[in-house]
Amino acid sequence: MGDKRQQLKPKQKQSREAEPRNASVAVKTQEARLEGRSFLYVGGRDCQVAHLRQIASSHGAELIHHDGGLREAVSRIDNILPSVDCVFCPIDCISHDACLRVKSGCKKWGKAFVPLRNGSKSSLERAFLDLKAAGSAAS
Repeated sequence: MGDKRQQLKPKQKQSREAEPRNASVAVKTQEARLEGRSFLYVGGRDCQVAHLRQIASSHGAELIHHDGGLREAVSRIDNILPSVDCVFCPIDCISHDACLRVKSGCKKWGKAFVPLRNGSKSSLERAFLDLKAAGSAAS
């Protein structure tokens, strides 16, 4: 029995050594799922846009912002939607008109609509992580 334990130890050690390489490949694959994709963020707080763009770029994505009708025309959303992969809307910082326009536009163009609980940076970060997890589960 002592011999069997000695035989198993090297195999266990080999599999543990292989895990980091496999894990890093999996992480790179997940990161690649958002690489080069563009996202529209409608609403939120103007003071956070730079931070939100930084979060998106850390995932390899581009973030396009529309203020939800405060200064920009809500109709501009219709022009942006065809060029993005997904739309985020923080439900606490968006007008009803802008939200309805985004939802109907997403349905029309077949884009993913992701309502966010609030306009915080962590809410967007969580949404990106969820997209990555959903993408890795699909493959």
